[in-house]
Amino acid sequence: MAWTGGRTGWTGSSRRTVLAAGLAAGLSPLVAGCQTGEDGKSPFTGKDGAGDKVLAVKIDNVAAARPQTGLEDADILYTEEVEAGLSRILAVFASRLPDLVGPVRSARESDLELLRQFGHPALAYSGAQAKLRPTLESAPITALPPGKAPDAYVRSTDRAAPHNLYLRPARALEAAPDASAPADIGFRFGAAPAKGGTRTTQQEVRYPAARFSFTWSESRDRWLVAMDGTPFRTTGAGQLGVATVVVQYVTVRSSRLHDKWGSVTPYTETVGSGDALILRDGKKYQAEWSRGTADNGTTFTTPEGHSLPFAPGPVWVALIPKG
Repeated sequence: MAWTGGRTGWTGSSRRTVLAAGLAAGLSPLVAGCQTGEDGKSPFTGKDGAGDKVLAVKIDNVAAARPQTGLEDADILYTEEVEAGLSRILAVFASRLPDLVGPVRSARESDLELLRQFGHPALAYSGAQAKLRPTLESAPITALPPGKAPDAYVRSTDRAAPHNLYLRPARALEAAPDASAPADIGFRFGAAPAKGGTRTTQQEVRYPAARFSFTWSESRDRWLVAMDGTPFRTTGAGQLGVATVVVQYVTVRSSRLHDKWGSVTPYTETVGSGDALILRDGKKYQAEWSRGTADNGTTFTTPEGHSLPFAPGPVWVALIPKG
């Protein structure tokens, strides 16, 4: 039986309808086993070398979890709102696998909607609320909590639990033989638009209890990331920098779940459409995003409807509540 979890779950018949609609719109169906383009470029970064399997890892992002490890090797970094207005990261790896990544934390229901566009990826996470576990187990992912891949996880001795759980990605993927290969998720890469855009050196985005800023560095040809006014560093590579920043304004609503302190778990809706900002090459571009169904990728266009390409390299997608 096909997945029916969440607002955008699908059945066998609805999935066929989705694929037919995607083909009619000129989009390739985004399903497990789809291959990358003949040029060998990654559909996630636009650079050479796509990798063999898609591994998503849920990353802790509170103060006690920083600096994180291995994020400099991620193809895509998503940030989303979690309980108490804090943020958490979903890191997507394919082209490069670090030796170690973490700290790893628990999954959220909206991760499943976001990950549908990747086909059947592997998802590593530390655990989940009891009410969410049946949905995770029936979703089109290869779930990799510690119980499913015990040899892939290690505990650090220099941090207190729960901020000390780390993943060995290569070992994790040994437990995910059916994980999807990287495929088209709607991103396009190439030269910056000939017209439009506003020269900018910094952009800030906010969650209720967290703040990120992205500062353009000509010398590194990257947007350098800071959080709450402090450089966002990794243990192996210093301050993190990305080629493209996507500020995607989305609906964030209350879910049916809450944490042990009673804080309601937010649900981030990534199917639909809305406004976005694209930061690349020291400029800011107004954009619109669209994702028709959970099986479709997310496209980014200019207000006039033209495709808005990203700069080749890692991508940071900030899923920000629209207001």
